[in-house]
Amino acid sequence: MCLAVPMRIREIDGFVATCEACGIERDVNLFMMQGEELAIGDHVLIHVGYAIKKVSEEEARLSWESFEEILSADA
Repeated sequence: MCLAVPMRIREIDGFVATCEACGIERDVNLFMMQGEELAIGDHVLIHVGYAIKKVSEEEARLSWESFEEILSADA
């Protein structure tokens, strides 16, 4: 099973973006998003260090709510 995590773009430098989610920052490769207009504040799905899809803020929020629900079920 593959998992992509939604993160918000904080900085963009060429093909590298600094992204944040839940207080965690990661440098993410944007190579697979060539041709897509990306800006600071946009949300992207991250899979193994690569941004693979732009998503809305609502889609990102719903994904995180689902992750939290799954994690709380294990407690």
